Amino acid sequence: MAAEVNKILLIGYGNPARADDGLGPAVAESIGLKNLPGITVEADYQLTIEDSAQVAEHDVVIFADASVNCSEPFSFEPLTAKEGGSFSSHSVEPAEVMALAENLFKSKVKGFMLAVRGYEFDKFDAPLSEKAKQNLEKALLFLGNLLKTKNFNNLQKIISCS
Repeated sequence: MAAEVNKILLIGYGNPARADDGLGPAVAESIGLKNLPGITVEADYQLTIEDSAQVAEHDVVIFADASVNCSEPFSFEPLTAKEGGSFSSHSVEPAEVMALAENLFKSKVKGFMLAVRGYEFDKFDAPLSEKAKQNLEKALLFLGNLLKTKNFNNLQKIISCS
């Protein structure tokens, strides 16, 4: 029997002032505007250890970030909690945030990574590139449908090529 998903956390992270690095926050902003029931949306420049407390309060967490090497236009895949060898309190990887949630708060959260392909990361005070905007639209269509159905059972790595 599939576990019921009532509370979903979406964390979009990256620097919106560095062109395509802002794809994660752009995902968060767009999904947040939909006001979907049971969906909590956060955006930040980077993940921190403090995020683990909020992650632990949810059934599912989706981390959204820009990627320089994922397939176009985006990839979506399950995450497994993984303790890091070392981390700073200023930046933590998604799998490490999940491990902290498990170890500190006995969380059983299911995690997923949405990576949206970006191209320009070295420009400051620059908007998303046109190709990144196209990839963002496709990722938002996929994610919007997933969040409406809340069917996270048996999800494998998904690479959208449409």
